[in-house]
Amino acid sequence: MKVDVAAANQDLSIITLVLHASPVVQAVMGLLLIMSFMSWWYIFSKHFSISHARKQTEDFENRFWNGADLATLYDQVRRGQTLGMEKIFQAGFGEFLKLRQRAGERGNMELSDVMEGSRRAMRAACQRELDELDAHTAFLATVGSISPYIGLFGTVWGIMNAFTGLANVGQATLATVAPGIAEALVATAIGLFAAIPAVVAYNRFANDVDKLANRFDTFIEEFSNILQRQVK
Repeated sequence: MKVDVAAANQDLSIITLVLHASPVVQAVMGLLLIMSFMSWWYIFSKHFSISHARKQTEDFENRFWNGADLATLYDQVRRGQTLGMEKIFQAGFGEFLKLRQRAGERGNMELSDVMEGSRRAMRAACQRELDELDAHTAFLATVGSISPYIGLFGTVWGIMNAFTGLANVGQATLATVAPGIAEALVATAIGLFAAIPAVVAYNRFANDVDKLANRFDTFIEEFSNILQRQVK
């Protein structure tokens, strides 16, 4: 069986394969490319937001544990743009001040009530910060899990079209069947191109958020102990 190599090479160029693919395969490729572009957008934006939150957390911890006055630090944090641990501190100390003032006015509020209110405020602020840091990571997980299957659907459809087209050809040659199979494999390649970075980024971001969550939890417990000593 002789194969026209020049014709085969021309037919198997990526641009030609995409342009001459069946509408279903082109739709699959377009969907995968859109998902890939969106995932890369979220990868870059999430990388910068988590890095910024980690840097601000480190800066705040340095100020907090270097013996800064709590009231002064609270005023500084309240006037600025807070993020991460700063918001937890602001929520907890602000609630502590309100409850302690209320306890002084009424004289019947227990220490446990003041501490429990402050801890609840910090827990709520912590959860809001973690939700913000976790935003769009579910999309990355979805892209990583379904992109190969979408690409596989395009592959199966393309191969079906390639073999269906053989029914109208008197003699089956490599040059006849190769373009259809090649366009089908392009869909799989694009699916993997979309899935692999999304999975890697999701795992990385999930690990980074877990580390920040542990630091937030540790700070809440340590700061609660400091506040408890303030009211004794």
